[in-house]
Amino acid sequence: MILTGKEIEKRLGGDIIIEPYTGEQLNPNSYNLRLHNELLVYKNDVLDVKEKNETEAIIIPDEGLLLEPGQLYLARTLEYTETYGLVPMILGRSSVGRLGITVHITSGFGDIGFCGYWTLQLTCVKRVRIYPGMKICQIFYHDVLGEYDTYNSNKYQGSTKIMSSQMYQEFQ
Repeated sequence: MILTGKEIEKRLGGDIIIEPYTGEQLNPNSYNLRLHNELLVYKNDVLDVKEKNETEAIIIPDEGLLLEPGQLYLARTLEYTETYGLVPMILGRSSVGRLGITVHITSGFGDIGFCGYWTLQLTCVKRVRIYPGMKICQIFYHDVLGEYDTYNSNKYQGSTKIMSSQMYQEFQ
């Protein structure tokens, strides 16, 4: 079952934490998250899953940044979230998708107990300008049924910045 917007708001400060929070970003069954002003791009054209791939930071100026097709941009949300006893999920907003921007390639699924900022994978099919603080995606919450373990990863839990792939740790 997906929580309604009213239920999300009712649970704030309990099993849902969103900081900062404003009622203007609440939807009927989700909450809009905004884009931070920093992006990461990988330095190499060829990435290796067994290696820590180097990145470089790009700051999105107030006048916007033009995204280029064929480039992967790692971003993060302005909002910090914590979720307990629920499964958080993130999807790109439909208005963003209609501009040809993909917000997540495969990682919109969160785990019970995830705490941190969400790293987003941005790609585009046409050149498109983005801005810091724009509403980029929405978070929604599923109830769980049955016993569960709380997420406790040393790779992404508690993230305070954009997290590049940590898959290389699985090979060490």
